[in-house]
Amino acid sequence: MDNFLQVILLGIIEGITEFLPISSTGHLLIAQHWLGRRSDLFTVAIQAGAILAVVVIYWTRLWNLLVNFTEPANRDYLYKLTLAFLITVAGGLAAKAMGLELPETVAPIAWALIVGGVVIFAVEAYADRQPVRDTLTWSVAVWVGLAQVLAAVFPGTSRSAATIFAAMLAGMTSRPAAAEFAFLVGIPTMFAATAYETMKMVEAGSMADENFGELALGFVVSALVAFVAVKWLLQYIQTHRFTIFAWYRIALGVLLLALV
Repeated sequence: MDNFLQVILLGIIEGITEFLPISSTGHLLIAQHWLGRRSDLFTVAIQAGAILAVVVIYWTRLWNLLVNFTEPANRDYLYKLTLAFLITVAGGLAAKAMGLELPETVAPIAWALIVGGVVIFAVEAYADRQPVRDTLTWSVAVWVGLAQVLAAVFPGTSRSAATIFAAMLAGMTSRPAAAEFAFLVGIPTMFAATAYETMKMVEAGSMADENFGELALGFVVSALVAFVAVKWLLQYIQTHRFTIFAWYRIALGVLLLALV
């Protein structure tokens, strides 16, 4: 397959899967298992492209939070976003210090997909028994931050799934509210991850080895596709549960285990 077609395909996969609770990193690693491994910077950068779509979609919300920071509700929301982000940074750096790396094989991703699917069923069953709440508490912020660390350490977990369902388990049982907080905290997280990988490459003197044309193409494709995917998801969860994604995760995980 032509190299640029591979990049476009990876951008499409990332754009679709970054915010659906099915694991973008897991899908990218699976795709790269057959298409060839890309650099960590490429993987993180096209994830940042998908995050850019969220910036555009939530632009009014973000602008209101920043411009009207003196309003208690906005200030409280930003403080909790910051806490979740700082927990993610601390956990991510600790994981790097321990030498945790992305798996080279498909099996761990397959098992993570299956386990994640079962967890979705359990969280949805729990949420159905609770009153709908959209209150953002400090507990929600802490658990969302920890969930981001979990997703980074175990590809196949899904950052969006881990953060959304952590928020729901912590008491924010409104699916749209949980998704909004999970998506917004992903903005600084993924941009920081991109900056970190770029800094590592600069220090290692390997920037010249990166094909920035392909990286830019993947970034743009991912951003465009993610915009459509997020718009659809936000509309879907207004009236639906996440169980369709649980069935998908389990079916894909079983299929992958059968193939490896």
